[in-house]
Amino acid sequence: MDLRATMRNFATGVCVVTTYAQDNEGRRHDALTVNSLTALSSEPPLVSVCLRRGSAFLDDLLATKAWAVSILDVAGDDIAKLLAKSREIRAVALQTLSKSPGEHTGALVLDSLGWMECALRDQRDVGDHTVVIGEVLAAGGQRRRPPLIFLDGTFHAWEDAWPHTALGPGTVERASITDVGARRSERENPTLRRTE
Repeated sequence: MDLRATMRNFATGVCVVTTYAQDNEGRRHDALTVNSLTALSSEPPLVSVCLRRGSAFLDDLLATKAWAVSILDVAGDDIAKLLAKSREIRAVALQTLSKSPGEHTGALVLDSLGWMECALRDQRDVGDHTVVIGEVLAAGGQRRRPPLIFLDGTFHAWEDAWPHTALGPGTVERASITDVGARRSERENPTLRRTE
């Protein structure tokens, strides 16, 4: 059974989860790209993310009991790639990003499509990951660009679904998913055009 190959067919949004560690030198922030964000409950407002067991990021989050989630738009593909790398590379990348400490948790909130600040509510070890459940203390967002989508190992933009339009009952919205790398190549070289 090849679960990874099968899951490559499942399109997900792309988010950055942030937390921090407190020591004698102050607060050390960290950020990590995830595509496992799930809304669990409206009342109380609960969300979850899955993090690799034994990771330093997870250790910090469990100690701090505070984290934030920033939902990336299509312009965030480079951010997503950088924050999926080693802790050292993430630390350097985090210094250059547009961000601010959340008012409720102190975890960094990126300038992004949507964001949430969460307090640790529960955790469950499942297989090689830990499901972290957070109570949403604050949330917000801004509508500007299409969301970043992860599908078949690459980033895409779901362009036709943005901005959302009011649809009647039973109406199915047709949406196309565009490869972000192809879109960037078109912007950098106007003579390059994709055919559908």
